[in-house]
Amino acid sequence: MRTELTVILLGCWVAAAVAAPVPEPSRTLKACVFQPPYALNVADVDATMQWEFDQLRRCDESLDLIVLPEASDRQARVKDRAEIDALTKKYHEPLLALCAETAKRCQATVFVNALDRTPTGARNTTFAFDKTGACVGKYDKEHLTAGEHRKWGFDASYMWEWSEPKILEIDGVRYAFLTCYDFYFYENFANIARRKPDVIIGCSHQRSDRHDALEMFGRFVAYNTAAYLVRASVSMGLDSPLGGGSMIVSPMGQVLGNLYSKVGTLTVEFDPHEKYLKPAGYGNPPNTHPAYIEIGRRPWKYRPAGSAIIPGFKDAPAKRLCAHRGFSTVAPENSLPAFGAAVALGAAEIEFDLWWTKDGEIVSLHDSTLDRVSDGKGKVYEHTYAELQKFDFGAKKDPHFAGLKILRFEEILRKLSCHMLMNIHMKDVGTAWDEALAKKVVRLIEAYDAQDHVYFMTSCGPLQDQLARLAPNIPRCMGNSRHDLGRPDIVDFAIQHKCQMVQLFKPYFDQSTIDRAHAAGLRVNVFFSDDPAEARKFLEMGVDTILTNDYLLIANATGLH
Repeated sequence: MRTELTVILLGCWVAAAVAAPVPEPSRTLKACVFQPPYALNVADVDATMQWEFDQLRRCDESLDLIVLPEASDRQARVKDRAEIDALTKKYHEPLLALCAETAKRCQATVFVNALDRTPTGARNTTFAFDKTGACVGKYDKEHLTAGEHRKWGFDASYMWEWSEPKILEIDGVRYAFLTCYDFYFYENFANIARRKPDVIIGCSHQRSDRHDALEMFGRFVAYNTAAYLVRASVSMGLDSPLGGGSMIVSPMGQVLGNLYSKVGTLTVEFDPHEKYLKPAGYGNPPNTHPAYIEIGRRPWKYRPAGSAIIPGFKDAPAKRLCAHRGFSTVAPENSLPAFGAAVALGAAEIEFDLWWTKDGEIVSLHDSTLDRVSDGKGKVYEHTYAELQKFDFGAKKDPHFAGLKILRFEEILRKLSCHMLMNIHMKDVGTAWDEALAKKVVRLIEAYDAQDHVYFMTSCGPLQDQLARLAPNIPRCMGNSRHDLGRPDIVDFAIQHKCQMVQLFKPYFDQSTIDRAHAAGLRVNVFFSDDPAEARKFLEMGVDTILTNDYLLIANATGLH
């Protein structure tokens, strides 16, 4: 037998340590959050859904704000997309209609999370209804779980686009949003705080977290956004130490009410415009916590982030171009100007080559010798980095690039980590690398947080095995070398060395090679094509990635990036 609980609290306020200016009088909000029982078996969902419907009908006009949990149109543990579709077909429209009617009847704002079917696919969406019963805005969950966009097929396309935090202003109150998994991405909280929200709406589940952890998350969110958190979740059972935790938290991090595992509603009244001000550093004038933190923010100290970050390999486009040695028709190959030109034109992937120097630096150069692209002589690994710095690596391409120096691997990562995918051609002399040098390459990739955006390419079997051992989570591509261009067994060689892709060298392949690779679960690169008709033919044959020296020409011809 489940019991229900309704808790009514008056939002209490603890004064800031330093007196702040008296704010203009403003209307308080009486907020009510729902915590329904959660159906662990889909067969029990009718009772849960009926609970939600009954509670909506019981709401009265004393309420100003009503918040329901995540997935309120399918409040059950589902095993597949078919069960989601069946539940939402039955409950979605009646639930949203009742939310709209409740908002109008109570003259309140209602937030409810449900499935939204858009032209690009199903989305995990929070709907906002104002006091007229109109839907005045939607929030699409920013951070989908792997289950949502890989197992259940929810639309994840918008997650990879630049966007501002969603702010809805309703009746003078600024609302921001976090849905379930969003609560864990604290990097986003400072960005939300910049928009100066009054209330964070948290339609959530978080079914696997303890009560104390959920309360910690809630207090952290409120304190770091200078906003009230109004969070609604589901009860996983009266004796469960996990899930639940529907709560309301003040901007100073004070929990005004928490349902823990109880089934019921929680009602708290508070002034959404009242902010917690504290000294912005000992002895300084008062300010909000986010404003105090902003003074010392140093973005370059954090993980790569921002609008230029692209999806890693797991979510990258299935078909794409790779700018071979950068946009090397217009700038010196393996140089930042060549890579930058490719980035600016929208390239999803670049290719470059790595060698080592005599003193253990990692540099980008295609040939083992210096003669073709610089005014230097000899092997790259016979020179120290300081000696290589004396040579010009730009003038032979064009006098405008005179003075260009050899490029270190770390400089590529520093400028471009996570901005594009990187096909890293590990050059070799027929053997694996010196262990310390190979570890240095892996360490740099990890230091610049680029593991999900790079893969290694080499035709050297011992080097493939070394990389697999040192970096088992970084994909590897098997290629052909100049010594085995006609190797008929490249697919078998890739399988033998547990590679994830092959890089074919024209014209030493045919349709059967591509088909065999795909049948073995390998992606297929082709080196190379600078001819539009040829590139289109490669795509028709099923090639996944085309390397090209003339990026813009082939991008325009194929429509790929």
